[in-house]
Amino acid sequence: MRVHRMISILLLIESKGKVKAKELAEELETSVRTIYRDVDELCEAGIPLTTDTGPNGGIHFIEGYTVGIKNLHGEDIINLYLNGMGIKADRQSDMAMKVNTALLKLQKNLSSELNNDLNTIRKRFYVDDIPWWGEEHKLCNIDMILQGVWQSQKLRITYEKHRGEMTQRDISPYGIVVNEMNWYMIAYCEKGNDIRTFKCERITECQCLNEKFIIPVNFSVKEFWKKSKQSFISECSKSEKYPVVIRIDKHRTDILKNFEVYKIEEAENHMDVTVNMFKYEFAVNDVLGIIGYIEVLNPPELRSYVQQELINIMDRYK
Repeated sequence: MRVHRMISILLLIESKGKVKAKELAEELETSVRTIYRDVDELCEAGIPLTTDTGPNGGIHFIEGYTVGIKNLHGEDIINLYLNGMGIKADRQSDMAMKVNTALLKLQKNLSSELNNDLNTIRKRFYVDDIPWWGEEHKLCNIDMILQGVWQSQKLRITYEKHRGEMTQRDISPYGIVVNEMNWYMIAYCEKGNDIRTFKCERITECQCLNEKFIIPVNFSVKEFWKKSKQSFISECSKSEKYPVVIRIDKHRTDILKNFEVYKIEEAENHMDVTVNMFKYEFAVNDVLGIIGYIEVLNPPELRSYVQQELINIMDRYK
């Protein structure tokens, strides 16, 4: 974090020419004291920074010095910004390679001390985004998708639905949402005549059309996603309800963190809690994982199932 903040300080100062410590602190969400401490360390590392006081004062480089931001193209800056937001494409994608190139351009102009810190980070930190089990999801068309989003260019996609059905659609990609390593595209779909959410890994083919689009003035990708997500959760809660009453000791409330809780009735040494397990088929799996810590009180068919499973277990271990 410290190295990242120092690089950000250098880039902000070079892009703006002269910046007050308070502005840097607000931009980087830290204290003014931390900014001055970082500036002192940068000076000790050989970066020629100086500070002017007064209304027009601020922190700036000595005349003629540059850290290399002028060597970066507009696309380099955009990709670095997206990367900082958490928008990280597949390691083999064009976007990922451009981010790496931009970082190398910057690194060439940093002091040896900072370069040593960056090399240490590369050796000591590793991000593994491949699942423990199951397949790694490949975003085969992500560069084309990003091009459509960034250049407001319509796309023609082949989309695989949940049950394997393939459909072809012409869409206007309004934006991208990345949620827990899953990429979603918010787009106007001409076939459905509506704004839809598409999971990027299900886009099997993609091509840019020679046609531009305009996003509605008041449209917000963030707000659309938040409303859609809440609506999806609400619909699931309405359509899938299977109330189960379980009895737990008061010191085992940690069990409840994975459940949607409807009601809690407290007694002296225990609690009777009504939770939603959505379906009987889900419930039979859920309760077996916690059966040593709870008692199923209702519904009767689930309690009978647990009783029979316990009998089977006892028979197995006789």
